[in-house]
Amino acid sequence: MKKRRNYSADFKARVALEALSGAHTLAELSSKHKVHPNMIAQWKRKAQEGLPDLFARKNARQDSDPQAEIKELHAKIGQLTVENDFLSKAFGK
Repeated sequence: MKKRRNYSADFKARVALEALSGAHTLAELSSKHKVHPNMIAQWKRKAQEGLPDLFARKNARQDSDPQAEIKELHAKIGQLTVENDFLSKAFGK
């Protein structure tokens, strides 16, 4: 029985980039890297689907201001503390 091969993320990324470049066909890449063409097609599809998210997440991280977020969280903590104290007094605990 043949054992499954596990490929590193780095290897998959390199092969997917080669496939995206279009310089070689899937068959050529398959023989070059000893990987089935369907696997290369899957990696290529995943790379294409993941690229927009890569740039969207980077921009979202840059837009968020850590100081503003900390200030907002402190305000929320204060609000919850006041509500907790009020409810503790109301129920006699």
